[in-house]
Amino acid sequence: MADPARRTFLKTATAVGLSGMGLLASQRSAASEAGKRKFTMDLRCGAIGVRADPREAIGLAHEYGFESVEPSAQFLAKLSDAELQELLADLKAKSLVWGAAGLAVDFRREESTFSEGLQQLPELAGALRRAGVTRVGTWLSPTHDSLTYLANFRQHVRRLGEVAKILGDHGQRFGVEYVGPKTSWTAGRYPFIHTMEEAKELIAEIGRDNMGLVLDSWHWYTAQETQADLLSLSGKDVVACDLNDAPAGIPVDEQRDGSRELPAATGVIDLKGFLGALVEIGYDGPVRAEPFNRTLNAMPREEAMAATAAAMKKAFALVD
Repeated sequence: MADPARRTFLKTATAVGLSGMGLLASQRSAASEAGKRKFTMDLRCGAIGVRADPREAIGLAHEYGFESVEPSAQFLAKLSDAELQELLADLKAKSLVWGAAGLAVDFRREESTFSEGLQQLPELAGALRRAGVTRVGTWLSPTHDSLTYLANFRQHVRRLGEVAKILGDHGQRFGVEYVGPKTSWTAGRYPFIHTMEEAKELIAEIGRDNMGLVLDSWHWYTAQETQADLLSLSGKDVVACDLNDAPAGIPVDEQRDGSRELPAATGVIDLKGFLGALVEIGYDGPVRAEPFNRTLNAMPREEAMAATAAAMKKAFALVD
């Protein structure tokens, strides 16, 4: 017999989806008519193994042709008003905008750790707002060793609901990313959210209007989803996006999360379809490389930057 609580959140998710169908259709139509991408080529240094402080990252983004750069809440919170204005002037002079910040709250561990991070969040969210940042993202662990799916779901609803409220109070949109590989969600005792639909159910149950998805071509591919799944979204449903390719010659169910390729490196993932859908729905946020690639991580900084920029431009050319 189905659990009443699970029936409740499924009904909620369905109702939210149905009520938004007309709006989604109109937004897709407008974006399709425009026919041009609105999202930015974003630099997130840590995801490509490049060590750089936030000021250096702005310089690197400009030098290698990126259009946005990841902000650091912790760094921004330490700046004086004068230092912040100087940083923002540099950002503007280099024709850059902010991408999405990472969530500085560990919500996956014990309650005390979560509570400690939550207490610090208003200050960090305020620093983001002061700097003009509007997007924050995090990822969902696809398995748990002690919590069943429903118990874990309830914990996520409570904890992420508190996070979303604080971020919303400070003008931030909040995105959550599902992890798709079967090798990941079968690695623990209790599988958890690992598909777009499940992530949408979580967002619907939390019920905060500033929440959305962090998409990733890798997780979209390993969850065996389609372009139609992406087209079920509106641009406002997506807070941030990661772009990758997958190693060739490995069945999709055997792909491992820590071994990816730069965008458009192998052609295993349909990036034209993926990015084309983002254009059609009018997504206007950051798209950043996240290859978790040992070869790239071992490169000198300049080589890693050049390789990443070339890969991103190659992928973007599929829809530009």
